[in-house]
Amino acid sequence: MKTNKEAFRDYLQLEKKYSPHTVSAYLNDIVFFEEFNKSHFEQDDIDKVSYSQIRSWIVSLVDDGVSNVSVNRKMASLKAFYRFLLKTKQIDVNPMLKHKALKTPKIIQIPFSEKELTDLMKSVESPVGFEDVRDKLIVDLFYTTGMRRAELIGLMIKNVDLSSGVIKVLGKRNKERMIPVLPVIVEQIGVYLRERAGVEELVDADCFFISKKGLKLSESFVYRLINSYFSKVSEKVKKSPHVLRHTFATHLLNNGADLNSVKELLGHSSLASTQVYTHNSLAELKKVYINAHPRNK
Repeated sequence: MKTNKEAFRDYLQLEKKYSPHTVSAYLNDIVFFEEFNKSHFEQDDIDKVSYSQIRSWIVSLVDDGVSNVSVNRKMASLKAFYRFLLKTKQIDVNPMLKHKALKTPKIIQIPFSEKELTDLMKSVESPVGFEDVRDKLIVDLFYTTGMRRAELIGLMIKNVDLSSGVIKVLGKRNKERMIPVLPVIVEQIGVYLRERAGVEELVDADCFFISKKGLKLSESFVYRLINSYFSKVSEKVKKSPHVLRHTFATHLLNNGADLNSVKELLGHSSLASTQVYTHNSLAELKKVYINAHPRNK
């Protein structure tokens, strides 16, 4: 018979379709709470705890210097666990029912400017060889499609349709979406595919992006690649695939795209997720307004 933790793991994987990384993070948080509960309350079964015990863990985490953001993430894991136990009738009362998240500072992601993107593209205008062509295409795909790092790494050859200028990606919770590709990027993809055909051993042949050894790319490789490229043209502290995704959304909004269209392109399930990108669009609008209005002359 499965334990509640094992059943919860299956629920996250099979029903919620969370990624292996997310499932592992949820389960680790539950194990940490179990260990805390054992050492402080001599109680093995966290299925039957009171909120005061959970509150004690929160206080302990804060005292140990754990950030409010990290504490909130751990509490989100517990919330999901106890909701699952309530749903499956393992408990009658959810001890997290009245829990309120700790206050956290709003972190504003600073996107790359259009000038930084232009400068970068000028510096790599004529890539030569498989790796250079691949690396430039990775940067261009992030910027022109807004896809996530995991989506780019998981992109399959069969899901790139050059004739239609569309690619299909597998997003969060295994949700598929179609993303249009600019004609200039279609051309670049054609060049990349010709270079890719020269790779001698295709170990992960179904993957669109591969290493020179024919292997699927790792997340750390893609992160280092973006960081390295943008270090040449930007002094921003954060230089990552996520910042490029943020840049994609911000530049679209700054140039007149509507929020709903950007939401669909990004693969967000609600507008609330997309609205975090509007602060930069508003800043750009304010600048245009101040510069253009006659009363400010």
